[in-house]
Amino acid sequence: MTYDADVAIIGYGPAGVAAANALGSYGLSAIAFERDKDLYQRARAVTVNDWTMRLFQSVGLDATVKEVMDPTYALRWVTYDGQEILRLGFPPGELGHATGYSIYQPLMEQRLRDGAARFDQVRVHLGVAVTGLEQDADGVTVHTRDVETGVEGSYRARYALACDGGSSKTRAALGIKMLGDTLGVRWIIIDAKVKRWWPNRHILTFWSDKERPVVDIALGVGNHRWEIPLAPGETDADFATPEQVWPLLESLGVSHDDVDIHQWAFYNHHIRMAERWRDGRVFLVGDAGHLMPPWAGAGMQSAIRDAFDLSWKIREVLAGRLPETLLDTYEAERRPNVAFYTEVAVGLGKIIKQELTLEEVAATAPPPGELPPLLWPPFLAGGWLRGAPTPDSVVGKMLPQPTVVTSRGTMARLDDALGTGFVLLGDGVSPLDVLTADEKAGWDALGASYLTVRAPDTHGEGHDELVDIDGNLTAWLRRFGARVVAVRPDRFVAASDQHGLAVPELAG
Repeated sequence: MTYDADVAIIGYGPAGVAAANALGSYGLSAIAFERDKDLYQRARAVTVNDWTMRLFQSVGLDATVKEVMDPTYALRWVTYDGQEILRLGFPPGELGHATGYSIYQPLMEQRLRDGAARFDQVRVHLGVAVTGLEQDADGVTVHTRDVETGVEGSYRARYALACDGGSSKTRAALGIKMLGDTLGVRWIIIDAKVKRWWPNRHILTFWSDKERPVVDIALGVGNHRWEIPLAPGETDADFATPEQVWPLLESLGVSHDDVDIHQWAFYNHHIRMAERWRDGRVFLVGDAGHLMPPWAGAGMQSAIRDAFDLSWKIREVLAGRLPETLLDTYEAERRPNVAFYTEVAVGLGKIIKQELTLEEVAATAPPPGELPPLLWPPFLAGGWLRGAPTPDSVVGKMLPQPTVVTSRGTMARLDDALGTGFVLLGDGVSPLDVLTADEKAGWDALGASYLTVRAPDTHGEGHDELVDIDGNLTAWLRRFGARVVAVRPDRFVAASDQHGLAVPELAG
């Protein structure tokens, strides 16, 4: 059977372009369709963290996107009378990048689009709308229409990713319901170019107030953003001109000397999730499958993580290394994570809207030395894992990314030394000395590599070794009592010697 691509991507926003880069980096072919000819110029998302940056690193784009980002220093919640309710610093993370970055989304997306253009097997059709799709046991047929010329087309792919946003026509065509609520309060989002510095502009500030809470955040490359709820009785029409918008900023002490307003828009917040994320060979990705309030900065990032999670799994299925039921673990892994960040966002929203007393806010602060949920390292609640993920188990945790040295003396970030496949790591021992014959046969079938992690004060014994130059990797493994771990392409630990090192089981 002839296919135009391995994967059809419907929609070319953050989810779609992330999928294009991930699939292209794996050597898979993809064809993307986006009804808009030009990149959407409104900045919706405002931040990415080290997990998302690690995904960009996996496709060789972390350096280029960082050029249009700034590190995030801290979050704070303050009242209009100057009382600081809560502050969260951004400590150094363990994933190989700064814990948080402020972005200007159109510039970041352009860098991602430029990245996808590296791959000859990734084709992008802008100004082309998807009008329908059909699927059978072997693939998906996507029907399209050129927005300008009306020319129609049909394309055949093995799978399709619906990355077409919260109002996804693909989701509607599949008859999948979105469950949850759209909040009634309307918000105006004001973007401006900075003309001069003002005190503590670099700290992401939530102005906490029952009537007029405000998000005040520095974006990348000299941009700034305010998100302000409309008061009862106010409508979009009341803020149709810059002269009508300016009083909102002036009430915060921002003047024409500080910024130039260059755009604004209006949004409602949503807490909604699709009843299912898969229909045969079609998958809902990003906003097509879930919508959350912006307070945790995880909406766009969740879309990007969805795309990467699906991409490596599609690679393994198409290569014949794992059964097609692996794709069922996409929702099993991603839905709990999205639900977690949605809950975090709702909790943070209660603080900014003063739905909690100061005593209740203080009670939400973590004990000294512990991170708040917003900054917890990535983890899986279930999915393609051997053994139940628990707080004390290494299984389901994301491997840290320290600097390591190869046995031949080359220094590198851990992921750059591991490659893009499955890896088994042993703390001072070769995994090959621990695996049973059946366990090794299972990982061999997946093309896994086997590496020994050495301390810097020991002699190497072969080329399949990494030197843990700062001791961070071995310290992390020993914290969970793990001697050997099996690591997935997305750097989550799939198995350990504590619960057995066999390849996790799948139906079929």
